[in-house]
Amino acid sequence: MTSPDAPYHAHVYYDPAERPAAAALREAFTGDPAILHVGPMIDRPVGPHPIAQYEVHFLARSRDAVVAAIEATGLRALVHPLTDDDLADHTSLAHWIGTPIDLDISVLDPPGANQGMARFGVTDF
Repeated sequence: MTSPDAPYHAHVYYDPAERPAAAALREAFTGDPAILHVGPMIDRPVGPHPIAQYEVHFLARSRDAVVAAIEATGLRALVHPLTDDDLADHTSLAHWIGTPIDLDISVLDPPGANQGMARFGVTDF
């Protein structure tokens, strides 16, 4: 069973026509006390993400509410835990909302390593 304090995040994807809806959802998340961090809107591919997206960080206890909020917008998103296996986080442990997007998994960290951006203030779990 997943601890309610386990770190999670979502990648909320959008195309130019969906940007206003994505921005409105981002604003709603920014004011939500259950949300730990809302990243900037990145209007280009970055990392494994081939289209525009932003990140929302939260704890497992808030997962259902975050998923419901995203589903209500009709936007696509990838929701996943943050473990020491970046590849599994973005594939086998991930939950897609809407139509999945082909990620560039070649840029993800190998299992047991987090060589990229610090997550929740730490780089290792």
